[in-house]
Amino acid sequence: MVINFFNIIAIIGLIAIISGTFMISMKKKFRRRYTYPLLILGGICLEIYSIYINDLIFIILQGIFIISSIYGLIRINERHKNKWGIQN
Repeated sequence: MVINFFNIIAIIGLIAIISGTFMISMKKKFRRRYTYPLLILGGICLEIYSIYINDLIFIILQGIFIISSIYGLIRINERHKNKWGIQN
């Protein structure tokens, strides 16, 4: 049994998204540092896999998921900067 490279990418993506989802309930500092990057990594891996299998709906949904994860990362980092009075 040979495992395809894209199947490994999909497995990595699923593990990253599941890990990131479990980390959402952890402390804010830990969540800011690890949760959203894991969600983004998992989304990108699953986006690559969905392109490989040519599933248009899955491609669109993963794109939206990646964008929303990036937005969440930006928001949580801005809140952290505003909390400590850091100005650009």
